[in-house]
Order: sequence, then structure tokens, then C-alpha cells
Amino acid sequence: MLRSILLGATAVAVLGGAAQAADLIVPTTPVAIYEPAGFDWEGLYAGVNVGGVFSGNGVNNLQPGTSQFSIGGAVGVNFIVADPILLGLEVQGDYVFQDGDDAGLFLALARVGAVVTDQVLVYAAGGVGVSSRSGAASSGIYALGGGVEFAVTDSVSVRGEVLGLGDFDGGDDFFENAKATVGVFYHF
Repeated sequence: MLRSILLGATAVAVLGGAAQAADLIVPTTPVAIYEPAGFDWEGLYAGVNVGGVFSGNGVNNLQPGTSQFSIGGAVGVNFIVADPILLGLEVQGDYVFQDGDDAGLFLALARVGAVVTDQVLVYAAGGVGVSSRSGAASSGIYALGGGVEFAVTDSVSVRGEVLGLGDFDGGDDFFENAKATVGVFYHF
């Protein structure tokens, strides 16, 4: 009988301890759910572009009434001043292939844009610059236009841009030329 009582007491002790262990709550910190951040439009960027310059009356050093192929590059910096407003500064240089007498376009632009979604930026750009050609005097030009830029990866974007070009020498038209480009940019 004593043996039965000891066996019963041992069983109650073992089973009672197991029941208490099941009720034991171990505090844990919840694991954060990773959500990838949107594209970071702020900071430095550099890229290349291809396109064309379409001439009406012709900015100085560009052939009038023609369309020319251009290739170039740009370097700039963007700042988000208030969500979703972006301000930026950019320097562009383009080599324009003309019939036997190539030209260069160099522009300093200010950009104002809106980050429509994390991956889409719409902007307006305006600035001044110089058009040059070998054997001819350089002339001052101005540019006004805009574009759309799409984020492709965490640091690469593609852009389409159209700028109207005019010169400071006067004339009947506000814009004598237009420059349309498509580019790929790396954001640092």
C-alpha cells in the first residue's frame, strides 16, 4: 500500500510539473516586418542620354531646319524640401552631330518636381547655357521644359526629357529649337 501511495504521489508531482510548464509564457519581442523603402530621389546622380535636337530657325551654332542626333551626359543633385516636392540642380553636356560641322550644347538647369509615387518623378526644368561649334563664336542660350523619371532598381533610373531652346540674340520665336532625350542615371 505504501508503494501505491508513493507511486501515486510521484505521478501527481510529475504530471503537475508538466502542466505548469505548458502554462509558462516566454516573453518574446515581435519580429519586425521588412518593408522595402521607396526609391531615394535625394542626393547626387550622374548619367548618359541620347536623343535629338530639332531645329526651327536654329539657335546659333546649330543648323536651322534640320534634326540632328545628340549624345551627352548629366550630373546633378536633388533635395526633397517637403514631401513630395523635389528641387534640383543639374549640368548637362551634349554633342550634336551635324552635317560636317558638329556642335556642343552645355546647360545649367534648375529642376522642380513632384514625387508622384516612390518610383515616379515628374519635373519641370529651366536654365541657361552655351552652344558652341569649332571655328565659330559661342552663343548664350536658354532652356525650358520638363520630363518624367522612373526608378528601375534601388539606384538606377530612366528618364525622358524635352527642352525648348532659344538664344539671347533676339528673334521672332521664343524657342528656336527643341531637344528631346532619353537617359539612364545612377543615383549615389
